Amino acid sequence: MTQARSNTVDGVLRRSARRVPGRTAVRYADRAWTYRELDDAVTGAARVLRADGLRPGDRVASYGHNSDAYLIGFLACARAGLVHVPVNHGLTGEDLRYVLEQSGSALVLTDAALAPRLPDSVRTMALYGTPDGLLERLASRDEPEADGDEREADAAERNVDAAEPVAEVAESAEVSDEDLVQLLYTSGTTALPKGAMMTHRALVHEYTSAVVALDLKETDRPLHSLPLYHSAQLHVFLLPYLAVGAENTILDGPDPGRIFDLVERGLADSLFAPPTVWIALSNHPDFATRELSGLRKAYYGASIMPVPVLERLRARLPGLAFYNCFGQSEIGPLATVLGPGEHEGRMDSCGRPVLFVEARVVDEEGREVPDGTRGEVVYRSPQLCTGYWDKPEETAEAFRDGWFHSGDLAVRDAEGYFTVVDRVKDVINSGGVLVASRQVEDVLYAHPQVAEVAVIGLPDERWIEAVTAVVVLRTDGPEGAGGTAATGGAGGEPGGAGVGEQELIAVARARLAPFKAPKRVMFVDALPRNASGKVLKRELRARFGAP
Repeated sequence: MTQARSNTVDGVLRRSARRVPGRTAVRYADRAWTYRELDDAVTGAARVLRADGLRPGDRVASYGHNSDAYLIGFLACARAGLVHVPVNHGLTGEDLRYVLEQSGSALVLTDAALAPRLPDSVRTMALYGTPDGLLERLASRDEPEADGDEREADAAERNVDAAEPVAEVAESAEVSDEDLVQLLYTSGTTALPKGAMMTHRALVHEYTSAVVALDLKETDRPLHSLPLYHSAQLHVFLLPYLAVGAENTILDGPDPGRIFDLVERGLADSLFAPPTVWIALSNHPDFATRELSGLRKAYYGASIMPVPVLERLRARLPGLAFYNCFGQSEIGPLATVLGPGEHEGRMDSCGRPVLFVEARVVDEEGREVPDGTRGEVVYRSPQLCTGYWDKPEETAEAFRDGWFHSGDLAVRDAEGYFTVVDRVKDVINSGGVLVASRQVEDVLYAHPQVAEVAVIGLPDERWIEAVTAVVVLRTDGPEGAGGTAATGGAGGEPGGAGVGEQELIAVARARLAPFKAPKRVMFVDALPRNASGKVLKRELRARFGAP
């Protein structure tokens, strides 16, 4: 059974279920769960998973869209001592296979519609919508047990002990807050993502930080419309809001009309979204006419909010309190917050460290730099991951000199506010989703007419950073390459008979998830490089990102 002093992720829900058992915990589609019902469902799902042959420490991937079942699956893994592996539902092909194989996932919880994308070698269980889906099996958990012969045959197939009552399977696990509960895969500068190993202890500390820094109250009615595979929506908002006993609504996605309806009906007063979504909401034709005064708290993060957009939102909804959230998966992911009363005069700041985070800015030798000096942000915190799954070298590199090195370049002012100015790694933040530039480059380099390519993120009104490829075409390449690259790089077709922008975008889309494919392609005669031959991407960003 759970240790007396353990503070586990699923324990967050258990405490709320005892405190406010009859209050609505979660709404999704036409289903609603009280805190008691949700807690019972999590226990039932944990029994289902353990009875399916899974044992503490096994990894269980979750490859599905937003739903109440997705949440129950995560919490059930936590209660059963399993390690949950959230997978971006936009991943396909080798990207998807890599995460499943690298994590060693023994089972994939998935939507029935997404199952055909999965490799044939993986074992799956539908989250809902099929006769043996997770929710359907919960609904029938009180049915009479099969007779002895049927039970023994079923147990043999699932590799479990037929003599062990299913009702006791979940409780047989010793779950400690030092145990792993999730692998959060995060992109770096290479094509291969890393699985940040999160313990129960780390995430519960992060939940506490979120509750305090973001003023989360049990009287709030938050909407959760961003993907639950993303650590920000799940760990900064949904789980902390379950901890305080709020009424939560899960949406399939950030549909403006649906959001406006729920606000008008008094069912939503709090919303987290990246700037791309806030831009879409503010540009929606109904934004100026709907009754949205009930929206009280606006949280944004994942990328920088354009100041004109923030000003437009504040002018339309003067009573709306804005919070800027910043961090990364490895720290749970909340590290700093800029609160509603802190925006004036520092609109570009990401705020100050949250309750359980210590941060400083250092130079290349790891020495703290004076306020106002640019350097890398490093952290100490109980919220931090314990390292990267099966990647000891990357772990040692990130955790050196007693600090976690974030890869973000920032400036700290005399009052302790941080402003991120760049990234050490060339990761593109497109609509709040991280894209590794090298992976896109590798795909484009495979085209026979591409001599050189550098992929960068350029400012974009919709995407904040649009994945952009800067390409040098071959002039001495294979037959048919022909022509020379255009000078000036305005995008579109290059000079001569070379490959065009749309063809290269199509090549990328054929091998990558859609969000990773370039939105634009620029053609140049040569890429800028330093004395050692390294491509100077900052010069490309300055050249093509200038208004």
